[in-house]
Amino acid sequence: MTNESHKPEQQEHIEEPVVAQETEQVVEEVTAQQGNDETDSVDDQADVESLTEEQQRIIELEQKLATALATVDDQKDSVIRAKAEMDNIRRRSAQEVDKAKKFALEKFAAEMLTVVDNLERGLATINADDENQKATYEGVNLTLQGLLSGLDKFGVKAIDPQDQPFNPEQHQAMSMQPVEGVEANTVVAVMQKGYELNGRLIRPAMVMVSK
Repeated sequence: MTNESHKPEQQEHIEEPVVAQETEQVVEEVTAQQGNDETDSVDDQADVESLTEEQQRIIELEQKLATALATVDDQKDSVIRAKAEMDNIRRRSAQEVDKAKKFALEKFAAEMLTVVDNLERGLATINADDENQKATYEGVNLTLQGLLSGLDKFGVKAIDPQDQPFNPEQHQAMSMQPVEGVEANTVVAVMQKGYELNGRLIRPAMVMVSK
């Protein structure tokens, strides 16, 4: 009886070290797991901070790129405007040069018209049928035709609107009178021819118009 009563106490002394050992092992596993969790948390936080820096860098680069593109667009517009302005300047210069070439003789031609008028008046006073005046008539007429031919080479052309409708842009009406059988506003007489230089009027024709 005495031996049996001491057996349970011996079992208790045997089991206590085993339980303590298992408890320590569990504590160590839990501690190790917490350490791993803390390490993973630190790594995740580092990844987030690193990713955030990369995103900020990308945003900065995108802003710089947008600024650069805007600058390029502005420069393109400036170049296009400058080119258009240069083209306009060239066009205006070419037009002015062409105009200067065409109308450089305007004043000279206007002076020569006085000579033409005098020669035509002289011819009107000469009787071409008179043998004594025939040579004079031919000489004056040749001079007149030569002068008109020279003026024509430089773009000076006569405006002789006889029997044509009255044109206020080229004709100057000196008088108006009714003429039987002629429509109104018709040139019935030319008192002085008009002239133009390369399409520009340098002197209107003086005319009589029917009414």
